[in-house]
Amino acid sequence: MKKALIIIISLILLIIISITIYWNLPFEITRKSDIEFGNKIIQNIKTYQKTNGKLPENGDWETLKKLGFPLKDSSSYLYYVTDHQGNFELTYIEGFDGPYLLWNSTEQKWTIDFPKIYAK
Repeated sequence: MKKALIIIISLILLIIISITIYWNLPFEITRKSDIEFGNKIIQNIKTYQKTNGKLPENGDWETLKKLGFPLKDSSSYLYYVTDHQGNFELTYIEGFDGPYLLWNSTEQKWTIDFPKIYAK
């Protein structure tokens, strides 16, 4: 009985320690696949911009789908928005409240933050 109790307590402590370590890892590790996928989309957008001389429109889902954007009904989807100055932002929307994983063309890096460019 004592041995079983020690094993159960050890497992519970191991689970608690594992969860604590995971929560404290940098987002570059925990969201690595999202960032890699987003980087592919960013390259596709930049290529589109070089060939066409402009960014894809905010609501042009046919073009965005050709650039590799996932469908909106996925559990976390990639939101794309531009401003009138030629900047764009990719945001992984998950739930209602932020902060979100996002990439802004002015900062050129992935961050956990609130969107800075809003659709008009």
